Amino acid sequence: MVDVAEKAVTSRTAIAQGEVRMEPATLAAIRDGNAPKGDVLAAARIAGIMAAKRTPDIIPLCHTLLLSKVAVDFEIDAAVSRIIITAEVRCKGQTGVEMEALTAVSAAALTIYDMAKALEKGMVITNVRLLHKEGGKSGTYVRSEEK
Repeated sequence: MVDVAEKAVTSRTAIAQGEVRMEPATLAAIRDGNAPKGDVLAAARIAGIMAAKRTPDIIPLCHTLLLSKVAVDFEIDAAVSRIIITAEVRCKGQTGVEMEALTAVSAAALTIYDMAKALEKGMVITNVRLLHKEGGKSGTYVRSEEK
């Protein structure tokens, strides 16, 4: 584990995003609340928040952080039959929250898959990435769309 004792406590923010691609009928069932296991997006939101809070238990060598905000949001993109997941995580600490945001997105995506796998086993979880981070010694990072 990296020693962060000498680092300044600063406000840290990270925003991550990912997506789950699926057949239009699966997307419609999720959107309309007709999935066999219940409200897919509500369960995925809770899973993402819980995962962000438990990141040090999942990812080796991550520091435990006192998170001040975890938000997990969804955009249904019917044109390409996908759900876009966005997670924003904030804290005041000595290390960043990128892993917490990425873990939140990943857990939310896995929960969508689990909640809808009875409808479709061919869903694809893809494009999990960091969009933005700020705070700390390295400053601000904003992902360019070319990457």
